Amino acid sequence: MIQHLQHSRRSCFYVNLDPAADDFAYEPDLDIKDLISLEDVMEEMSLGPNGGLIYCFEFLLENLDFLTTAIESLSEEYLILFDLPGQIELYTHIPLLPRLVQHLGRMGSLNISLCATYLLEATFVIDKAKFFAGTLSAMSAMIMLELPHVNILSKTDLVKDLVGKRELKRFVDPDQAL
Repeated sequence: MIQHLQHSRRSCFYVNLDPAADDFAYEPDLDIKDLISLEDVMEEMSLGPNGGLIYCFEFLLENLDFLTTAIESLSEEYLILFDLPGQIELYTHIPLLPRLVQHLGRMGSLNISLCATYLLEATFVIDKAKFFAGTLSAMSAMIMLELPHVNILSKTDLVKDLVGKRELKRFVDPDQAL
């Protein structure tokens, strides 16, 4: 997405909100690890990865000025990309990310329009039960975040040899199967 925006000569501000992310194709303009990192939380608080992520987002919500200050100075011409962790619990079980989304939506000075992109690995289409579970997880995130959503099958290159094009089309366009 960042590469597309650069080629289109659009201004982009990339915010990494994954406190465990270490390797980036593009350097973030704002990185949550400048505030808190999962590795430090796990070590200092003796928490596992999921508990550590929850703690990191609770800490972020207590220190929203870290995020607000950085993006308030942007003009309306910027597209802001928020890269979030993939752990489903953050979107379906606890209200941390919905609270973050509400905060961003209330930032009237920027006139932000929010949209969520939900990535589901295409390898899930191989197993119908996994695909159904992934679809329900996407719907749960949609309901919790209360945002327009774009659902994307990612890593389709991993399944092109395992699933025929017709079979894959059946999963992404279910009305066709009737």
